[in-house]
Amino acid sequence: AVRFRKGDAGRWFAGRMQGVAVDGSVTVFDANGAARSLRPERVEVRRPGSRGRLTWQTVSDVAITWEQLQLW
Repeated sequence: AVRFRKGDAGRWFAGRMQGVAVDGSVTVFDANGAARSLRPERVEVRRPGSRGRLTWQTVSDVAITWEQLQLW
């Protein structure tokens, strides 16, 4: 599960990550099927934290770990 913001402030929207473009932007599809190319700092994924609980972490933080992200 991924979530993203359209601007700097505002609510989070649920989406589905498609892939990473050449310029480093992340392609995300919203609930209506519209595609958006966003900077990795604006997209968050649910990952297990230090105690195993799922927490939201930015894609830019998760991308530098050894773990492979699931795209579909």
